[in-house]
Amino acid sequence: MTAAENYSIRGNRLAKRLDEIGMSQAELARRIGIKQPSIAALISGKSQTTRHLHRIARELQTTPEFLTGEDDDVGMPAIADGRRSFRAQPPPLDEHALAELGLIGVKEVDLTLGAGGTYLDDRAVAETRRYFHKDWLREFTDAPPDMLVFARVKGDSMKPTLLDGAIVIIDLRRKRINEQNEVWSVAVADIGMVKRIWANPDGSYKINSDNPAVGPETAHDDEMYVIGRVVASIGKH
Repeated sequence: MTAAENYSIRGNRLAKRLDEIGMSQAELARRIGIKQPSIAALISGKSQTTRHLHRIARELQTTPEFLTGEDDDVGMPAIADGRRSFRAQPPPLDEHALAELGLIGVKEVDLTLGAGGTYLDDRAVAETRRYFHKDWLREFTDAPPDMLVFARVKGDSMKPTLLDGAIVIIDLRRKRINEQNEVWSVAVADIGMVKRIWANPDGSYKINSDNPAVGPETAHDDEMYVIGRVVASIGKH
């Protein structure tokens, strides 16, 4: 096989790995040195071949065989003698190995977002953890990892900005509404949600949805708890 040869790739598997490691199409394209629409075309099936298969697999921490459908084992990268290699069943990665890969672990907030909501258990953070590349995170926030959480959007009240299934990154340091009409994660009467918040002069807050079919609500200072500022979103938007 020559370096210029095109390889078939399965768009659903490419999308799966992007979602699993929390990488955007634009970021993958930047790392490979191509345009984002080229990645989108591979995912949608409009384009089914690429000569960048091995580079894409490396950035998505998987194997070329998984992306082409030859093997159902995702595989994971391991560090060996300073070089990346792939193992079918790797041992658990320790913090040093994760740092070598440039990955930062972020815990999940157990929320149901959008039009609905779920009751928070003392605003506890679940132990579910996803790993995001540090360079991608630093494009949006300088918060330390222990002050970041993520949540998955449920519902379409923030459509078209955030669609059902999108992942949002929340900066827990941001507890004061000091940016009007921006997207925040809040809890009202212990129901967690992601909304646009407007601070009114009388101390109340206007809670807005981007979906025009969902009307605004009002909450008073003692009714609303600010979980944090939404600083980034991944996936469906």
